[in-house]
Formats: sequence, structure tokens, C-alpha cells
Amino acid sequence: MAGILIIAHAPFATALRDCIAHIYGSLPARIGAIDVKPDCDPVEVRAFARSEIDRLREENGVIVLTDVFGATPANIAASLRDTDVRVLAGCNLPMLVRAVCYRTTPLDTLTEKILQGGSKCIQELDASTPLNPCALAAKAAGGATALPPHAPRRPRIACPRKPPATDAAHHSN
Repeated sequence: MAGILIIAHAPFATALRDCIAHIYGSLPARIGAIDVKPDCDPVEVRAFARSEIDRLREENGVIVLTDVFGATPANIAASLRDTDVRVLAGCNLPMLVRAVCYRTTPLDTLTEKILQGGSKCIQELDASTPLNPCALAAKAAGGATALPPHAPRRPRIACPRKPPATDAAHHSN
């Protein structure tokens, strides 16, 4: 199972990690987040990121997700590349969901799945776009924007395997 490290402009890394905890009901194991602040020392952040990679590393390596290619977080992340550490820029939530869902696959396959998931979910939503069940229920209720409190919870995202229990030690900078 690959470890996952998110390195991004503050507070994006922590926000993505929190979204995954929300989606899965708790934070899956081996997911770290480093928020890079405007006044950070890149050398210190890089050293901390290396220690996080050591902490998160599993048998098939680590995926590092970063936000903006060419920006400080991405430059820090790029310096971490290794044979078992892949760095992907342009991170969005669908990429992170794919990373969690497919983290037991080989690193090459995982990288492909993450990139496909990230780009596949970038779409223009217009009148011809099918609505999700929550939007349909809201429309049927007369345009209400939220479902009533007694409405059933939405189904969880289906993954090939359920992620392991929360890792007690997750960090953010």
C-alpha cells in the first residue's frame, strides 16, 4: 500500500486531507499533509517532507501530490523524487480519492489511475449534465438546496479495497 503525502499552499494540503476523512468517515492510514506557508523556509520544509516520506513509506512506495507546478510546494515536492517516490502536480480532490482507492496497486498503475481520475473529473457542468441523486431530490422538493434531516446518507465512494484504519500520527505543518 502506497503512502500519500500532500504538499501544497496553506491550507490546501490539510483541507484535502480533511476532505478524505469526511468522505471515508475517518482518515485512512498513511496520509500526510504539509501546508506550505508564505514565510516558510523551503529547506526546513524539504527536511520535514523527507521525514514524512520515511514515516509514510510502504512496500510500493509513496505518492506525493502537490498543487501548482512551478510553485514553491511543487519545487519542494519535486526534490523528493526517487525510484519509489512519485510526484504529481495539479492535485485536486478526485486525484486524492483515486490515490486512496488504488494505493494497493503497483506504483506505475497507481500513478496512471491518479492522473486519469484527476483529468476525468474536470468537466463543464451545463443543462445537459445529468444531476446526482441529491440534486434530483432537491429539485423534486421544490428547489430546496438541502435534503431534509431524515434523508438517507449518500453512498460512500466504491473502492477496490476499503482503506485501513486511521494512522494515529498524521501531521500538518
